[in-house]
Amino acid sequence: MAEILLITGTAFWLGILTSISPCPLATNIAAISYIGRRVGSPAQVLWTGVLYTAGRALTYTTIGVVLVLSLLSAPYVSHVLQKDMNKFLGPILILVAMFLLDLIRLDFAGTGIRGLGEQLQGRAENWGVWGGALLGVVFSLSFCPVSAALFFGSLLPLAVQHQSGVLLPSLFGVGTALPVVVFAVLLAFGARSVSRVFRDTTRVEVWARRVTGVVFLGVGIYYSLVYIFGVI
Repeated sequence: MAEILLITGTAFWLGILTSISPCPLATNIAAISYIGRRVGSPAQVLWTGVLYTAGRALTYTTIGVVLVLSLLSAPYVSHVLQKDMNKFLGPILILVAMFLLDLIRLDFAGTGIRGLGEQLQGRAENWGVWGGALLGVVFSLSFCPVSAALFFGSLLPLAVQHQSGVLLPSLFGVGTALPVVVFAVLLAFGARSVSRVFRDTTRVEVWARRVTGVVFLGVGIYYSLVYIFGVI
C-alpha cells in the first residue's frame, strides 16, 4: 500500500512540477486567460477548468498507453526493460536532475508558445466551454525541455517499470492542470487575490524544482552506484 501511494504520489508531483515550470506555466496562463473571460458565470468557469484538466489527462494517458504497451509488447525490449530498468533509471534521473537544476538549458519555447496560445484561444472561443478541453489537449502536446524530461525521462520509465500505462500518466496529466483548476475556483468564487497567488506560485516553482532536482540527482547517483557499478 505504501509503495502504491509513493508511486502514484510521485506521478502526481511530477505533473505539478511540470505545470509550474516556466514553459508549461505559459500555456496554463493562456488557459487561465481563456477561462477568465467567463468570470461572470461561475459554473462555466469551473466546467471549463474541469474540461481543460480532462483534456490534458486524456492526452498524457493516450501517449502513456501507446508508449508503455509498445515497449512491453516487444518481447526483447520488454525483457531488457524488466531486467535492466534500474540500470537505465540512474543515468536518466541524473539527466533529468541536470535539467531541473538548470545545469542543462535548452530555450526554444517562449514566444512561440505564447503565440500558439493566442491563436488557440481565438479558435477555442467558438467551442464555448468545450474549448477548455481543446486547449488542454493541444497544450499538453507542447513539450519543452523540462516537461519532456519529466514526462519521458521520469514518468514514462516509472510507468514502464510498474506496467501502468493508464493510472500514472493520467495522474501526471491532472497534476499538470492543477494551477488552472485552482485559478478557476478562485475566479468562480470571485477571489481578489488571483495575482498574488500567481506570484506565489512562480516563487514556489523555483524551490520545488531545485528540491526535486537534488532528490533526483541523489537517487540517480545511488541507482548508478548500486545497479551499474555495484559499489554499494
